Amino acid sequence: MRLSTRGRYAVMAMVDMAARTQAGTACAEGRPVTLAEIAAAQHLSVAYLEQLFARLRRAGLVASARGPGGGYRLARAPHDIPIADVVEAADEPIIATRCEDGSPGCLAGERCLTHDLWAELGDQIRLFLGGMTLADVVEGRVTGRARPPQPVQRAAE
Repeated sequence: MRLSTRGRYAVMAMVDMAARTQAGTACAEGRPVTLAEIAAAQHLSVAYLEQLFARLRRAGLVASARGPGGGYRLARAPHDIPIADVVEAADEPIIATRCEDGSPGCLAGERCLTHDLWAELGDQIRLFLGGMTLADVVEGRVTGRARPPQPVQRAAE
């Protein structure tokens, strides 16, 4: 499974905004940040960011300010925006299986033997990204957050 550029770029842009907010250089209560500023800092296309920010705005993650000096601000504090919300707003489903709910199945209309494995992986990714906020990324609290699974206790036979 791989996160597409749309989800990664949305996270990169939002983390850039969060860093500016926490540094006091823009966003928050100050001036809005322009997409051109984010594009230059993150080496992204302004046109692509326009598409992403329309989605982020509809999801309530950013607020836009029109006119001279306009741009975008985070709609909530960086510690209140989970990375999973950003990825979801970018219309990037976190799905590791080949089949979807309601589909006939992933292997000739039947669930494959590995379906539960991939479904659980998708759940773990969602849980990890849901427990990580923009502030966590900006403040470097990412490394070491992944945890090995707890050993399974087997019943005595």
